[in-house]
Amino acid sequence: MNLFGTTRTTVQHRHALIAEDGHVPSSFPGWENATAFVMISPAMGAALTQILIRFEAGGGVAVFPADECEHVLFVESGSSVATWDDGVIELAVGGFLFIPAGHSLRLQGTEGTRLTVFRKFFEEIEGIELPPVVHGSAADVPAEAFLGNENARLQVLLPTDSRFDLAMNIFTYQPGATLPFVETHIMEHGLLMLSGQGVYRLEESYYPVKAGDVIWMAPYCPQWFVAMGDEPVSYLYYKDVNRLP
Repeated sequence: MNLFGTTRTTVQHRHALIAEDGHVPSSFPGWENATAFVMISPAMGAALTQILIRFEAGGGVAVFPADECEHVLFVESGSSVATWDDGVIELAVGGFLFIPAGHSLRLQGTEGTRLTVFRKFFEEIEGIELPPVVHGSAADVPAEAFLGNENARLQVLLPTDSRFDLAMNIFTYQPGATLPFVETHIMEHGLLMLSGQGVYRLEESYYPVKAGDVIWMAPYCPQWFVAMGDEPVSYLYYKDVNRLP
């Protein structure tokens, strides 16, 4: 119990840090033994929704209806069987799955499984082929040196061509490594700290962050990160891409 009303969580006009100590569950129709924590949503001014799903004792089911939204998910712990209109796959820790808009999605998770799901409206472009279902494991995706820095490595989980209007990547830093400059760009971010700790700059504020924290960055929010401590730091992040403003 927090006796003094303190938290690292902060929600600002153009950025937010959501710490685990303030998580409040939501329930949705058709979900069974699966607890949703809506970390980022349009209610805070974002264009995306980021949801943590935690499956309870005995396992459970989470469902997303076929609508205009696309979904991309990452398995943090445990395992899940994902079923969509014409396919099924089992995903272990580090597994990821992209489901295009217009497809229903059913996630069956074992007890203790944690998933992060990014959900957004798909921006279709006439004359460009619709994106396909994509799945894989982060363990099979090469980690490339970011701008030549061997201590900051990037794994690009989804195809980068113009069929896709979103990206999901994993950034891993060795202790002391940083983003090389303060980034300021049109892409919005939803971010999950996977491991380690560090300090994240958002606009003019500097926040200590650790595994389990979620960060929202609006377009043009200045951002910078430094990994601290004795172990590598990894985070998963979403961004919108490939569409003319």
